[in-house]
Amino acid sequence: MFWVLLLLLAWAVAGLACLRLCLAAVRAAAVAPPAVDRAHPLTLYEAAFLAGGPRRVADLTLVSMARQRRLLLAHTGWATVVDPCGRDEMERSVIGAIGPGGQSRIAPVRSGAAAADAVRALADRLVRAGLAVPDDARGVAAGVQRVRVAALAVGALGAAALALPLPSDQPRPLIALWFTLPLALTLGCLAITRMEAHPYSRWASPAGQRLIGSLVRQADGSADDRTYLTSVAVRGVHAIGEPDLRAAFAHRERYVEERWERRA
Repeated sequence: MFWVLLLLLAWAVAGLACLRLCLAAVRAAAVAPPAVDRAHPLTLYEAAFLAGGPRRVADLTLVSMARQRRLLLAHTGWATVVDPCGRDEMERSVIGAIGPGGQSRIAPVRSGAAAADAVRALADRLVRAGLAVPDDARGVAAGVQRVRVAALAVGALGAAALALPLPSDQPRPLIALWFTLPLALTLGCLAITRMEAHPYSRWASPAGQRLIGSLVRQADGSADDRTYLTSVAVRGVHAIGEPDLRAAFAHRERYVEERWERRA
């Protein structure tokens, strides 16, 4: 009867994920969306926030400063200040996150700059313009992701239960049918959320998503520096073409993974 324990675990995983999604949807519905400011000019920093949140803003600032030779991003994953005078609040946040020594690993710099007051002010400005999702409504996208993971977990648990040796009086089709119930719960929850709350995003409102799409289409016809930074803002560091810069951010990812492993 070990498969019963797997079934209970599947119900627990599915039920908890769906419950959290429902609560997030209720909180999001209670937040009155602000009027959309259609005349709001979208900057690259704002596009980066709408596409990827605070960390994307920090990445864009690092790449922009590196391309202007005011910040050195080494392929070993270190950032070194060349010009200590930031030209805007975002750049000053990055320089402040690096510290008085003028050199730091990229990963903590990214985290520090993403949590700076300048990024929070940018987020508030986008929320007031109706282009960003308010804090209370950002749980829907994360809840959808959790339910998707729960659906995969239920399928894996069901497959594990069917792979166990079972007595002859316990037909496998019946066991598979029991596992289809929590799976149907997760899939139904996803279907309802898609009908009621799609497109769901953690950062950009539907108006903000449309604005990002138009920004990308306008930039596709040119090949200047702004187009390059627009690609980084919308697609992240994976859009970086320079091998050295890509190596620097790859070291950042390995640094984060190593820290998680040490904590574990």
